[in-house]
Amino acid sequence: MIDKLINGIKEKNAPIVVGLDPNLAFVPQFVKDTAFASFGQTLEGAGEAIWLFNRAIIDQIYDLVPAVKPQIAMYEQFGIPGLEAFVKTVDYCHQKGLVVIGDVKRGDIGSTSEAYARGHLGPVEIGGKSYFPFNEDFVTLNPYMGADSVLPFVKMAGQTGKGVFILVKTSNPSSGDFQDVETKDGSRIFELAARKVEEWGAGSIGENGYSSVGAVVGATYPEQAKTARALMPHAYILVPGYGAQGASAQDLLPNFNEDGLGAIINSSRGIIAAWKKEEYKEFGQYKFALASRQAVLDMKEDINAALASRFGHKGEEK
Repeated sequence: MIDKLINGIKEKNAPIVVGLDPNLAFVPQFVKDTAFASFGQTLEGAGEAIWLFNRAIIDQIYDLVPAVKPQIAMYEQFGIPGLEAFVKTVDYCHQKGLVVIGDVKRGDIGSTSEAYARGHLGPVEIGGKSYFPFNEDFVTLNPYMGADSVLPFVKMAGQTGKGVFILVKTSNPSSGDFQDVETKDGSRIFELAARKVEEWGAGSIGENGYSSVGAVVGATYPEQAKTARALMPHAYILVPGYGAQGASAQDLLPNFNEDGLGAIINSSRGIIAAWKKEEYKEFGQYKFALASRQAVLDMKEDINAALASRFGHKGEEK
């Protein structure tokens, strides 16, 4: 799956993943009205509203980007109807040829971790038949509980041809409370995580030279990103923090390797809620999905300009 993701980045010239993290504040009123007319102002109505919202955006961006990243919490808040919208979103993205990164941040041990891995990467066996309940292509993982919380996912990904992204240095302001703490040998916690990512991915290097075990490194910490990149030469990096969280295109550059690859940049509300931003106000609520398309085009131009300033056309660093 890592090669499918990388090949999509190359084909679309877009190291971009769109975060499908809807909440009702982002959904235009006319979409909510349509959903509530059928299901009422209920959990079912909310689930329908975010599904209609997602579908419209997917229809406008699937030809521009290789991947999407639905954050499951934004669906779980609406209970079972929300999870049904999550599954419909994942399935529809696959129909459109998109790679789906399930932002689930799981991290438990033993049989619990194995159950999560079956549920999200599949398969689960029932009565001699195999099912893929959520069927994401990648999932995000929290490694805080150690190898036995991660390796069941790595094993399942190997069996199903999928992948994982492991939290290494996250973009949130308080990430340093734990991730920047120094150990006895002078390494910081995020550096230990980075070394583990490289170790866990050693047996799954694809044709493009990258592992199916990737990392999450926030764009808001470019110096730490430079260190993490050096420790994980074969890991693809999922990079949050661009745009709405304050990171610029230049801040992203330490996550890339000298081949011009190695990272995929996430933007969530900067794209899906673009219609609410001043620079896209001309689209209005009824063309919200077109505003999202334009936001992707603008992001693509911004990132590729930054990459061009550092890397030559053949991936050689200037």
